Amino acid sequence: MELNKPYLSKKNGDIWLTENEYDNLKISYRIKDIIFDQQSSFQDVMILDSYDFGRMLVLDGIVQTTSVDGHIYNEMISHVPMSIHPNPKKVLIVGGGDCGVAKEVAKYEEIEHIDMVEIDELVVKASIEHLPEVSGRLADPRVYFIFEDGVKFVASKKNEYDLIIVDSSDPIGPAEALFEKSFYQSLHEALKDDGIMVCQSQSPLFHSDVMKQSYTRISELFKEAKLYTAVVPTYPGGMWSFTIGTKKHLDVNPSRVSNKQTKYVNEQMVERCFSLPQFLGEQL
Repeated sequence: MELNKPYLSKKNGDIWLTENEYDNLKISYRIKDIIFDQQSSFQDVMILDSYDFGRMLVLDGIVQTTSVDGHIYNEMISHVPMSIHPNPKKVLIVGGGDCGVAKEVAKYEEIEHIDMVEIDELVVKASIEHLPEVSGRLADPRVYFIFEDGVKFVASKKNEYDLIIVDSSDPIGPAEALFEKSFYQSLHEALKDDGIMVCQSQSPLFHSDVMKQSYTRISELFKEAKLYTAVVPTYPGGMWSFTIGTKKHLDVNPSRVSNKQTKYVNEQMVERCFSLPQFLGEQL
């Protein structure tokens, strides 16, 4: 098999994916098989079958989610904000092409409408077909796929959504604009008066500058902002952060997540995820 990508190589007959983190850290995965490999208009989209993490979505050589631990990220970015909003009906997901977030939000019967805005249609198609452990082969009639730029889409909406979930990749390339203050301002305007937004805000250990920047910008725009964490093994450093911004008071109701058929999130996780390590509290 010819491997013409800088992040794929062969050693002793084995295929290896090597992920480069800002030139300072390299993480390598032994790969069983290349399930899907196609170049979209935006990026190189691959579904790889790895030995330890099962099937994984890889964009431009960077692991986005896996069948073994993808549920942790998707459940935490979905169910935690759902435990805060008392009666969400309309939800916007920006990004989230693997469909894992939409799958989690759709577990709530009271949700009437989910807009999922993903710039790269190929990511959605590949994930639904080849990554069912994450996507659940999503086919919920309440989910509306919109394949366009998330920044422009959000800027066109005013007072429309109860909850907005920003499931972005790293702040490079197409996702860079999803970390700008002007985008957070658009999110604020697109939310209803009691609306909530949440975004992934990178690693507290390796990307603390991005995390603090996101937290500061959201704090300046929303009535309340709060950061919480989860451990996602395939993400650099393991510990990952999420930041919530609310237009009203932030009150958590852990009972909202009960009986939702989750693998990671439960009432205790929702209660405790806002308890931060000492170093992280000092950073903020």
